[in-house]
Amino acid sequence: MQKKRYTGYTSFQYLEPADYPQVELVPELNRVPSTRVPTSEAEEARVQKIFDEHLVISLHDHCFVAPKDLSRFLEFRRSGRDFTGYEGMAASGLDAVFDAMMDGTAMITSRAGWKWEDVIFDIGMRLSDIAHQDFVKLALTTEDIRAAKRDGRVAFVVSLEGAAMIENEVDRIDVLYGLGMRSLGIAYSEGNALGGGLKEPAHFGLTSFGHRAVKRMNQLGVAIDISHANDATSMDTIKTSRHPIFITHAGARALWDTPRLKPDEVIRACADKGGVIGIEAAPHTTITRKTLTHSIESYMEHFEYCADLVGIDHVAFGPDVLFGDHVGLHHALRDALSLGASKGTTPYPQVEYVDGIENPAEAFPNIVRWMVTHGYSDDEIAKAVGGNIMRVLDEVWAK
Repeated sequence: MQKKRYTGYTSFQYLEPADYPQVELVPELNRVPSTRVPTSEAEEARVQKIFDEHLVISLHDHCFVAPKDLSRFLEFRRSGRDFTGYEGMAASGLDAVFDAMMDGTAMITSRAGWKWEDVIFDIGMRLSDIAHQDFVKLALTTEDIRAAKRDGRVAFVVSLEGAAMIENEVDRIDVLYGLGMRSLGIAYSEGNALGGGLKEPAHFGLTSFGHRAVKRMNQLGVAIDISHANDATSMDTIKTSRHPIFITHAGARALWDTPRLKPDEVIRACADKGGVIGIEAAPHTTITRKTLTHSIESYMEHFEYCADLVGIDHVAFGPDVLFGDHVGLHHALRDALSLGASKGTTPYPQVEYVDGIENPAEAFPNIVRWMVTHGYSDDEIAKAVGGNIMRVLDEVWAK
């Protein structure tokens, strides 16, 4: 991977220990015996060359470090402090990451989440920590991403998965933009003033206010995300936006029938507008009828299906992974995030972690290794791991 300029900084080391929660965190590297995709010496040299010469961007991740003990996770969240995985990010090979912060789990004042004050607190606290080191850099423009690549740093894109916290105040999108947010989801599992999430009836589409919000995001230069929107809201958003949109983290419902994954018509409509779908790897999402055990193999089946459906120019990767026990976090947050609404009713084998793509440090190295060993050209890999995302951002983000 490209050598990064990481010098060992850890979150909040500029403070005294008494200033923030003292909790035991998981190791950022090698927490579990996840499989490394095997390569020959020549193939590994080619992998390294791709990381050296091309932009590598995650369209959706959570690069925080979770506590080892998750039994009191919601209490821990109320401190409002996330520990960023700088060491793991340095090993990831990433040049940029769309980091989705804590979104609805920024439960400082409420156990329901998605409150305006909590989201603002979450963004400010995270960026305060980032401002005290010189490895991860806030990205506001596409040039910031390209500069991070040149400098051996990682560009950090503030991304929010849902817009419930703006309530009926369209100007709050401007405020979030001013605070660094550059990607915003329409809705999460529950609907909001903009449109329907995964829990809402099929006919619940983009509201009148949602149309106004999409227009405002277009005017500001915010990338629009429909990953957690229901099908009607997804289609309405694609039609309403004058710019391409992202499905930052999902997969193909044709391979596994669950509301969390997108049907062919939504994926096609996104691509026809010039947009991109990033493939999701959070536990128990991108499995297939062929590969029921969630792993990098089932994950890449979703990638290949989408690439065959809409072409290599419209696919990317948004693993949606973190440093810690992701399955355990899902159990801890199941009710708060309405996770049951996204899973469907068909039973499938549970896993302790997604083998081969368990955390941000290993995700893209293994993705690139998999593509190298499965006959993809350097040009195709470059598009999928970053080039397609940059094409959209060059159109969408304000210059």
